[in-house]
Amino acid sequence: MLDERKEKILLAIIQDYIATAEPVGSRTISRKYELGVSPATIRNEMADLDEMGLIEQPYTSAGRIPSDKGYRYYVDFLMEKYPLSAEVQQAVRERFKRKLSDLEEVIRTTGELLSHMTDYIAITLGPQVKQSALRHIELSRISESRGLLVVVTDSGAVEHRFFDLPESVTAEELKAISEVLTQKLMGITLDRVTKTVLEEIYINLAVKRRLLDAILNIIENILSESDETKVFFCGTSNILKQPEFKNIEKLQFLLSFLEEERLVKDLVSQQLLSEGLTIKIGGENNYEGVHDCSLITAAYHVGGEVVGTVSVLGPTRMDYSKAVAVVEFVTEALSETLTKYYR
Repeated sequence: MLDERKEKILLAIIQDYIATAEPVGSRTISRKYELGVSPATIRNEMADLDEMGLIEQPYTSAGRIPSDKGYRYYVDFLMEKYPLSAEVQQAVRERFKRKLSDLEEVIRTTGELLSHMTDYIAITLGPQVKQSALRHIELSRISESRGLLVVVTDSGAVEHRFFDLPESVTAEELKAISEVLTQKLMGITLDRVTKTVLEEIYINLAVKRRLLDAILNIIENILSESDETKVFFCGTSNILKQPEFKNIEKLQFLLSFLEEERLVKDLVSQQLLSEGLTIKIGGENNYEGVHDCSLITAAYHVGGEVVGTVSVLGPTRMDYSKAVAVVEFVTEALSETLTKYYR
């Protein structure tokens, strides 16, 4: 731990650099921050912070900027909670009430809120379909030989598939199949659909077994499709507002990484195994493509079960306090929305 004076100087450097994106010198600290010490004392303390690896000199004759280690110390020990106003909180909740019939729209709305409120890139990981349980099943005829299967999961995902339908099957039979399947499979994930459950379904339904097998096979495919988990981006152009990314090579490096959906998905899905919120700063991120960035990630829930993540990605010089407050509140509002409407 640092002593109080070093902490104040480190905090001043970080706050000033976040605000200006310019290296911070001892004269600036002395003039703008009332620390009660001389510029010479500040220079000595800055030299100590430099030796400790908490700040660094980007080029000769420049002031100092925070290092990844310095930001980590700030996040862990010095950062104060950013107060989101009641008006902002209400605006977020109202936004989630506008359209809830489509899960993808809700997830996109989340990204729009995050990117707008932080001015960073928002990354949202859609619900894990393969881990979802069934909530509702509905069958209907759309033509003489085609039927439509609609499956709703407890994470809010709505999937539909077309299938071949014999002309001899009536609308009443389709309704009965829908009701029995919903009753027997509600709340069950793919790995819990046992032979006993399937036998109960066959016993309860006096319809052609081939049709029922085809329907059950479609449902199984829906629940087992691992590639259904989607990554949504919003506000990618926000990165152009950051002075750090005026460097074309650095910008191209980041954008090339973001094009690799598999890598991005891996980066943000790690939070699915954790509780609370995580902050990864610069080199703490697994991939070199985001070593000039910091990532704040939180998991959202449906009925207490983690189903996806929301993240903001910005420069290491991000406003951590505000970004953390926004991610925490938006994640909480999203979880409440999904639990209310899809449970």
